[in-house]
Amino acid sequence: SSKTEIVKRQSLIQLLYKPISQIKKLSQEQLNKVIELYPKLKEVYDLTESFKALVLGKRIEELEKWVSKAKALDIPGINSFVNGIAGDIDAINNAVIYDYSNGLAEGSVNKVKVIKRIMYGRCSFDMLRKKVLRLEGSR
Repeated sequence: SSKTEIVKRQSLIQLLYKPISQIKKLSQEQLNKVIELYPKLKEVYDLTESFKALVLGKRIEELEKWVSKAKALDIPGINSFVNGIAGDIDAINNAVIYDYSNGLAEGSVNKVKVIKRIMYGRCSFDMLRKKVLRLEGSR
């Protein structure tokens, strides 16, 4: 009789973000067996790996070919991602090509929004402004 081994979905999902060597509960042998049972997973895995290589290698010229491959899989979640890329292709190109980030500005905006939510309905704009400035000054 063959031995049944359970591979958690969470471990397979981690493959989207990490290399297999960094996933503690998944070995290459286990992945190979899962791919044997579910060949579509191999296509998704290869697609995500090629997208990461495209972005990290700044090979924007390959994006169109990648989009075509992704559409060919016809998986709803991936189709949604591809439609998002197609909807703002110039921003995607710039994000891949340039090293600039608006993370610092987004962090400040997020902080103001948190303070605003906490104070909702209790104080005026002037009080919000003073609170934000006081918090920024204490850093």
